[in-house]
Formats: sequence, structure tokens, C-alpha cells
Amino acid sequence: MTDPKGASLYAASTSADVTRSTEEDPLVDGPLISADALHSAIRREFQTIPTPCPAALLSLLHMVYVALSICVAVECELELGRAEECGSVLGVVKGQSVIVFGKVCLWVLVLFFGECVQHHHSRARSRGYLRFYRQTQGLQRLPLTVHSAGNVLLLVVLAARLKPLLSISMILGILGLELVVALLCLLLYTVRVMQFNRDRAMPDVSQEEISHTYSNTSLPTETGFREGSSLEEVVEKQADLIEYLKQHNTLLSKRLLNLTAQH
Repeated sequence: MTDPKGASLYAASTSADVTRSTEEDPLVDGPLISADALHSAIRREFQTIPTPCPAALLSLLHMVYVALSICVAVECELELGRAEECGSVLGVVKGQSVIVFGKVCLWVLVLFFGECVQHHHSRARSRGYLRFYRQTQGLQRLPLTVHSAGNVLLLVVLAARLKPLLSISMILGILGLELVVALLCLLLYTVRVMQFNRDRAMPDVSQEEISHTYSNTSLPTETGFREGSSLEEVVEKQADLIEYLKQHNTLLSKRLLNLTAQH
């Protein structure tokens, strides 16, 4: 004899299963979003680093400064030109002082350029481009280091109180050497950044995921400790990756919702 209470419980559980399956079926049978679609959406949002133009402008200003310094030194300090016109233009200020003042202004511009570069590279680092950030970390500081070293040498020459001809010759030599080294540094930096902007690569984590997906052998990632790497560097990399993955997951969630709505 069948228990009516048991039958009613069975019917209720059956109806609940049917209701649950009908609620879950649209999610299961819905359009699946491929990883390529998500990667292409992220790739379209690639943000370039806009520092090559400021680097070119800074190089141009540096060359103009050195050219004007040579003119001031020849015309006013060495008195090989029109000394009277120099006196009327500069007044009581000596030509050597004008060169030093210009060097200070140029150093301030280099300082601002370094802060701008650091800002944009830190943003690229937060977007997951850790390898690029570390490859250009030394190049970011080089222009300011070169100009600061040039300032130190100028101070040494001025403090030595050498003969005017020797002093101005050494100052022009320091400015010329500084110009060559600074232009090489900025040129190398500009090439690296322009290549990065042209490649429009995906973040490091996405590149590793793709390489592991299509490679036959499992390669070690950059997040673990390996021989020859310091513990501080590994911890820094892990912190960067954790911060990036938080933003990466947020972006993927938004893209999933948008692409699901489109399908």
C-alpha cells in the first residue's frame, strides 16, 4: 500500500528538481564565450605610453641649450665676437653664469620628464606589464643621473677657480659629453617604448597562459622562486601579479557581462 505522505514528498522533490533544471538550463545551453574573444577585447583596450614625444622634445631642447651655450661662451666669455653686444644683452651677468642658469633650468625639465616617465610606467606596471617595467627601469633613471653628474662636474670646475679660458673650455667639454650620453639614453629609451607601443602585447599573465596552452611542455612561470633570483625580487613580482590579477578579474567580469548581453 502506497504511503500518500511519501508520494507527496516525492512529487514535491520532483517538481523542485524540474524547476531547478529549467532555471539552470539557460545558463548551460547559452552561448559560450571563448577565451579568444576576451583576449581580443582586452587587446583592444591596450594603452600606449605617450613618453616618446616628450623625450624627443627634451632632446631638442638639450641640443638648443648646448648650441646657445657655445655661442655665449665664444661671443662673451672668450671675447671672440661682439663683447659690447653681449654686455648690452646680458647686462652685469656674466656669460658663464648664464650657462649655469640654463643648466639648472634644463635639469628641472629633466626632473619633470623623469616624474612623467615614472607615472606612465607605473600605470603600465599596474596593468600587468611587469617585464617591460623592469626592462626599462634603469633607462627611466638614466637621463636624470646623467644630468646630475654633469651638474656635479660643473660645480667642481666652478669651485676650482681656474683660468677663464681653461674654465670655459672644460665647461663646454662637460656639456658636450653630457649631450652625447643623454641623447643615447633617450634614444634607447624611445626605441624601447615605441616597440612596446607597436607590439600592443597582452599582459604578462595572459601571455604565459597562452604559451602554456599551446606548448607541449610545461614551462616554469615567473612567479616562483628559481635559482639565482633574490627573495625580495620574487616577493615583489608576486605582489605585482596579485594586484594585477585583481584588476584583471574585474575587467573579465565586465567583459563577460557585456559579451553575454550581446549574444
